[in-house]
Amino acid sequence: MNPTFNSLAVNLGRSILKKHLHRNFSISATNKMRYVQYKNKKGGKQHLGAQLSIGGDIIDISSVDSSIPNNLVDFLKLGNSTYEKARRIIADSKSITPISDAILLSPITNSDKVVCVGLNYTGHCDEQNLPHPKEPMFFSKFSSVVVGPHDNVVIPPITDQVDWEVELAIVIGKVAKAIRIDQAQEYIFGFTVAQDISARDWQKSRNNGQFLLGKSMDTFCPLGPAVVTKNKVDPNNLAIKSWVNGVLKQNGNTSELIFKIDFLVSYLSQIVTLQPGDVILTGTPSGVGMHRNPPEYLKPGDVLESEIEGIGKMRNIISS
Repeated sequence: MNPTFNSLAVNLGRSILKKHLHRNFSISATNKMRYVQYKNKKGGKQHLGAQLSIGGDIIDISSVDSSIPNNLVDFLKLGNSTYEKARRIIADSKSITPISDAILLSPITNSDKVVCVGLNYTGHCDEQNLPHPKEPMFFSKFSSVVVGPHDNVVIPPITDQVDWEVELAIVIGKVAKAIRIDQAQEYIFGFTVAQDISARDWQKSRNNGQFLLGKSMDTFCPLGPAVVTKNKVDPNNLAIKSWVNGVLKQNGNTSELIFKIDFLVSYLSQIVTLQPGDVILTGTPSGVGMHRNPPEYLKPGDVLESEIEGIGKMRNIISS
């Protein structure tokens, strides 16, 4: 192809994309956004960006304005003034990275806390023949075990009972302490997909029955592919699914949540101060490996896929 013609075609394509974004986008629309952390396949530093749709190209935010951090936790800590800068950058759409050129990272890293809720779906309780709890059960993962939506999940040699648990995760937007249920939405920034990977032997019979080590082995918390702002989805009515090697294992809906999103945030804030970027995993539906007959566990070479309606899909390969 003629080099001059090729260059003109590329520039024309960029011009059409930019006009399309301007025509279909407004400052107010940036309130409903998908935030991602990513690197370019050619190398370089981490970027903070935004997508208009699942799987769409990325509008680079952090490279356009040096005052905007390249990570979502620091972005959230800066608050409303930084949000407004990001909204203007998104509306201008001057710097776009094709999704094919990007490596998606976990959309949130280095959070102060990763908190989990157990036994919070009716179906998950029923598959264990357990009564529905009267108050939520919380435990935690180390934030250092978070990995991205396409990273490997590594099974350490100390366990052979690694299980899957797809979960809706809340991302806190600002400091929350002792807030009421009706205030919770003010403190939620958005939602993402999580996998609460669990070494069941360490969770149930090792470590004297304490959950932490079984839940906090390296790579045991894939997150992604994006943090979707709270007003883009209804967190109380989302299809939530997981597959292993293409076989559907979990097929639930967040309407099954026993303790709803606002209640969980309020309840937890009575006990501990929630910080911007804190992540709360809200529980898993039925279909986990441990409660199958016979039990099923992940093994090296397996492909684990996790999807929540309106948020996106993760694909993690299991390795040793």
